[in-house]
Amino acid sequence: MKQLFKQIGSRTLRPLVQSYLSKERWYSYSDLRLLISPQVFHPGFFFSTRLLLNYILKLDLKKRYFLELGAGSGLIAMSAAKKGAKVTATDINTVAIDYLQQNAERNGVSIAILKSDLFDAIPAVQFDIIAINPPYYKRNPQNELEHAWFCGEGGEYFVKLFSQIGNHIHATTNIIMVLCDDCDVQMIEGIATRAGYKMQLQQATRRLWEMNYIYKIKPV
Repeated sequence: MKQLFKQIGSRTLRPLVQSYLSKERWYSYSDLRLLISPQVFHPGFFFSTRLLLNYILKLDLKKRYFLELGAGSGLIAMSAAKKGAKVTATDINTVAIDYLQQNAERNGVSIAILKSDLFDAIPAVQFDIIAINPPYYKRNPQNELEHAWFCGEGGEYFVKLFSQIGNHIHATTNIIMVLCDDCDVQMIEGIATRAGYKMQLQQATRRLWEMNYIYKIKPV
């Protein structure tokens, strides 16, 4: 039944959403006003961004070193900065980086912005909080935009993530990742386990026909 609802919703809503998101759109959240590129996830239409944001905003952020990997629109990174965090925001997408810089300036938010494939361009810094809204569909990305959706046929994104993240955490780092029931959670958990990490489910939230999960990741 769930799959039927998904198929009906996809056929009905997807063309309307795609048409709307084919142009630049403004998005407001709290005291932030962001210009969203059509090449970046729009936080008003992708529930995972706001779910992760709501979880992050419950943490003690003041003076914490905060990293958002794959920041996209920058909503989470800028919201964390507004709460007093010392924020680094990254993305592999050149367009996303350009819009991040514009939106940060427009909103008077001071964050470090880096174009980076995961941790490749990030200095050897240990963060207190790392927020991750990853690509998780199993297909090889063909361009920068597709890196927001696809993690590789064998989950190569997660293999690289868990091979690098240990250089940027300390004993009490909060690593928070959002996933949904459309992805291969078992595969991701297997990759994490083989790299010496465990994924602890913190929250499961249903929105319409999709279930979203918040995980906390810790070294074993």
